[in-house]
Amino acid sequence: MEILLDTQVFLWYLMGDSRLSAKAKEIVDAKLGLKFSIVSLWEISIKVNIGKLQLSCPFEDLVTRLAYIKAEILPISVEDTQVYRSLPLSAEHRDPFDRMLVAQTLNHSLVLVSSDEKFDFYPIQRMWV
Repeated sequence: MEILLDTQVFLWYLMGDSRLSAKAKEIVDAKLGLKFSIVSLWEISIKVNIGKLQLSCPFEDLVTRLAYIKAEILPISVEDTQVYRSLPLSAEHRDPFDRMLVAQTLNHSLVLVSSDEKFDFYPIQRMWV
């Protein structure tokens, strides 16, 4: 099984945040089949830049930390953008970063690890517990 980590899952893991579920921590600790979207790094970069997010380490260290958990950085492909265009646009879920994670989850047949129930609007497998 290949896993796509939601942005918050990786950040919570790094910070040892209590909001990270035991199951999600177990998945990351296993260091098997993990992927992290470049769109999540972009989202983190934007939020740090505008002051909406403070990291516990320098932004430049995130790639090293992803390598430590053996997470492959997933680029955005042309096919991902085509799947993105086909996603229904709902009033409940318009976040472009999350929608690209959905597109990549669908396009690459991944399981998304996230606490965000808004992902359940889409035909993907989301894991949390």
